Amino acid sequence: MKVGGFTFIRNAIVYDYPIVEAITSILPLCDEMVVAVGNSDDDTMALIQSIPSDKIRIIETVWDDSLREGGRVLAQETDKAFHALSADVDWAFYIQGDEVMHEKYIEEVRAAMKRYKDDKAVEGLLFDYQHFYGSYDYVGESYRWYRREIRVVRNDKRIYSYRDAQGFRKEGNQKLQVKHINASIYHYGWVKMPKAMALKQRSFNKYWHDDQWIEQHVMQAEEFDYSEVDALQPFKGTHPAVMRNRIQAINWKFDRGLSANHLSLKDKVKRIIEKLTGWRPGEYRNYRII
Repeated sequence: MKVGGFTFIRNAIVYDYPIVEAITSILPLCDEMVVAVGNSDDDTMALIQSIPSDKIRIIETVWDDSLREGGRVLAQETDKAFHALSADVDWAFYIQGDEVMHEKYIEEVRAAMKRYKDDKAVEGLLFDYQHFYGSYDYVGESYRWYRREIRVVRNDKRIYSYRDAQGFRKEGNQKLQVKHINASIYHYGWVKMPKAMALKQRSFNKYWHDDQWIEQHVMQAEEFDYSEVDALQPFKGTHPAVMRNRIQAINWKFDRGLSANHLSLKDKVKRIIEKLTGWRPGEYRNYRII
């Protein structure tokens, strides 16, 4: 069994992405790792080159900044990395620049890859998600956070990154058939220095909206206001070992009392239904669990 990892990144230093931690977290599972490094305004290329692994293969890309609808450019960059994987790769492990996998899941993921390698009905593996917000001590609790997503797919070039690169589909706009596995991805996209988060919000919204929308809806504040969130819960687990230095270096304070939680009536009803039936009403599912 041969496994290839793939990801894309641009301006990792400016926007404070844990891309080194992201790549390092899945390297033990990978025989090769393709990193699409986009045209950056910082030393992102040198940062990726500094990772001490001969598994990593860098491809240089230029982002199409004219794509300003639905985050399509992110999917385009994902596909560039995916298509650069060697032809003899069986499974492709996708990790985004703000995602990290805990080392405790490595053997579970490896076992699932081996278990389903020859079962062609299984086109991908579905992971659970922990979405951190404000600091490394809180995770999102409301239903606006997606619960699961595909992060391992077959090396089948009929598969492509879907919409804004959150998930995948295959030729004919078909959802992938997947197995849900006992492993989680830790999403740190909403844990950044407040200045870096403000910069990211202003910059990345241009891949979804025009200048007029950004002017009306995106605050031009120097620092991001983390207080505007509906509901959080304390994180009670441990973080991946590769995140240890980054967590110790945190230089801002976010301490939000849980009394400030305010789930909408709709979310409260959904929670009751889910507890009673195990079904989550209205959940976005870009996959078919088999």
